Amino acid sequence: MRKLKQHKAQLTEGPVVKTLITLTLPMVVGIVGMVTFNLIDTFFVGRLGTMELAAMSFTFPVILVISSLAMGLGIGTSAVLSHAIGEGDHHKVQRLTTDGLLLSVLIVTAFTVAGMLTIEPLFRMLGAKGDTIPLIKEYMRIWYIGVPFVIIPMVGNSAIRATGDTKTPAAIMMVAVIVNLVLDPLLIFGLGPFPRLELEGAALATVLARATTLIVSLVVLSRRENMITLKFPGLKEIFQSWKQILYIGLPAAGTSIILPVSIGIVTRLVSAYGPERVAGFGVASRVEIFALTLILALGTVIIPFVGQNLGAGKNERIWEGVKFSLLFAMLWGVFVFVLLLFFARQISGIFNKNPAVIETTALYLIIVSISYGAQGVFRLGSSILNGLKKPLPAAFLAIVRMFVFYVPFALLGSRIFGLRGIFAAAALANFATALLSFFWIKKALPAGGALRIIPGQEKR
Repeated sequence: MRKLKQHKAQLTEGPVVKTLITLTLPMVVGIVGMVTFNLIDTFFVGRLGTMELAAMSFTFPVILVISSLAMGLGIGTSAVLSHAIGEGDHHKVQRLTTDGLLLSVLIVTAFTVAGMLTIEPLFRMLGAKGDTIPLIKEYMRIWYIGVPFVIIPMVGNSAIRATGDTKTPAAIMMVAVIVNLVLDPLLIFGLGPFPRLELEGAALATVLARATTLIVSLVVLSRRENMITLKFPGLKEIFQSWKQILYIGLPAAGTSIILPVSIGIVTRLVSAYGPERVAGFGVASRVEIFALTLILALGTVIIPFVGQNLGAGKNERIWEGVKFSLLFAMLWGVFVFVLLLFFARQISGIFNKNPAVIETTALYLIIVSISYGAQGVFRLGSSILNGLKKPLPAAFLAIVRMFVFYVPFALLGSRIFGLRGIFAAAALANFATALLSFFWIKKALPAGGALRIIPGQEKR
């Protein structure tokens, strides 16, 4: 039996800002890769036609729900693992990794069965009509079979990141992107000896690409990191691990799931304006994720950073990391807004030439991007709270954003201003929730610092 690798708390020493930047840059590469993964699908499916693009846009909120569940499990695993690493408890590190992966397998099985049985009623509820339902079925029947290749690697990569290694998960994600880029045109359009499968081909390419991430992440965790054990400690210890992971993972998953649920509700509202508008909204949703890549990357690495320093009792480092993160979110949001203000229409035309699709995509990006800095504060705030092992406030903020601000504003805006009103609701919800997030983070942080993020006012 190999000896467990001793995982040193790498994130509790050195300059805070430099540490966060060093961790974030590889994650940017990885997240850009995964966003590019989705944009590649959007690009090639857009070449099939507007109806095919609309069908795939309907699947986006459902796929995001499954991915958000995986993200929640990953956040729970990363938070408790990083805390254990900060404490220096190496047996606990190994146990939590193994039990986290086992838990993800059980959840995968349930979601695969439920998804396959509810394709038509679910998508009709989202506003899909008779002509798009067959196309949606083509895509989702294959995608659901590949759900294990989505959830398990996300949990595995989160475990790797908890050790302070963000380069390996980024490399794993890039492998999937390359595989998808190669397979998409071959399977969608039937190039060379391959059959023309259209939407089924896009789904199959996704499943095969994700399968590579499953294999590689398990190999890294078991062979290089020795974080997986085949010892059976008894159900009591396994349940204890699951309890710790789910205490953070379930609220984190709920927080993450609320975003695609809101997208699903908005998709239903947008569907009243026609399939071209749904297609445009679907494109805009993917471009938005790309625009927020740096925020998403920083949000991913702030969890193990906060967790390790919390476990080591280094509260002043947590404060410094939080101040840097929130200030960066606001500055990045301003930069993206200015960029999209001038280039939103050109970006929209890359994916589809239909004027209605281009108009909808550009309209969304210009209106909502004014609030991307605020959305960054909200997203980072959720990650910070999870790293502090306070998942319930993060979940509460997400619920408030959706049910108090976003959905009511979208319903009202749709009645008064049409599509513009729906999109403006997203911006208003982002601003309101960012303000709440800031004050909640300030209250939740451990003693040892002052949270002033206006340049020149930080306490030294």
